[in-house]
Amino acid sequence: MKTDRIMWGIVLLFIGGVLLLENFHFIEFYWRNVIRFWPIFLIIAGINILFSRSKSQVGGMVSIGVLVITLSMLFVKGQQRPENRNNWFGDTLNEEMNTDSNNSNDKDYDELNFSEPYQDTLSKTVQLNISGGGTSFELKGETDSLLQAHVERKAGEFSLTKSTTDSATVVNFKMKGKSGWSMNEGGNDVDFHLNKNPEWNVQMNVGAGEVDFDFSDYKVRTFSFDGGAAALDIKLGSKLPITDVNVKTGIADVKINIPTESGCRIKTKTGLSAKDFTGFTKMKDGTYETPNYSTSTNKIFINFDGGLSNFEVTRY
Repeated sequence: MKTDRIMWGIVLLFIGGVLLLENFHFIEFYWRNVIRFWPIFLIIAGINILFSRSKSQVGGMVSIGVLVITLSMLFVKGQQRPENRNNWFGDTLNEEMNTDSNNSNDKDYDELNFSEPYQDTLSKTVQLNISGGGTSFELKGETDSLLQAHVERKAGEFSLTKSTTDSATVVNFKMKGKSGWSMNEGGNDVDFHLNKNPEWNVQMNVGAGEVDFDFSDYKVRTFSFDGGAAALDIKLGSKLPITDVNVKTGIADVKINIPTESGCRIKTKTGLSAKDFTGFTKMKDGTYETPNYSTSTNKIFINFDGGLSNFEVTRY
């Protein structure tokens, strides 16, 4: 019995089944809940290697049984809604740590504040580059400054730099060092405030983390996202004639909200990923378009590239 092939077949059936159930809205699955259990698969692989040497049929059945039980547990765990955005790789603080926290006034994080002033002489376009791992990013609203960032840091070093040319202003917000995400404490939190005057080109490189940006009141020309295990939730507006969105992910939950008055075209290169594009029509070339795509004066172009992700685009 070729146990390896059977086990891989079971894993693919599990992933495909979950994605299909999600796509038809029978379940709501949170991949972030199961990512932290990845060492289980190392244990299963070890068991399979031990039994495969003896070519024991019983050993093969044991390996398959352990895998099925594990996937069943992950299926149940994945449907439990996360309590908060810090809960990617673990539950909230356990009882022992809560007791220690109650007995001490010391914070388990450092608060940092960054700011860049806004000047009328700045170029019309601002390029914002954001990078970091193990971090939750959220757009909290507008500011009279060009950009403000409030950080609750548990690990790593953060920096904000700016450079200006005649054609563009470039702002780099970076995190360096280990993310510091743990099974209980979550990771860093970053809250942004952006000025509404410039046209924004946003480039994000997030290894693992969560992004929640409401751009509905901002002039966003481009938004590019490159992430590994991530949750991305953005809302776009119709302040510019054209907006380009490029999303490249590994294992991610991606949700994009677009205004109904904007025409939209979606191109996908998504492998085993699930897609939910309600209100879109699939064209002969494999793209997806809204009914008002050809007639709308405002257009949004979305490109998805993902391995094992959930992509959802909704209109509001």
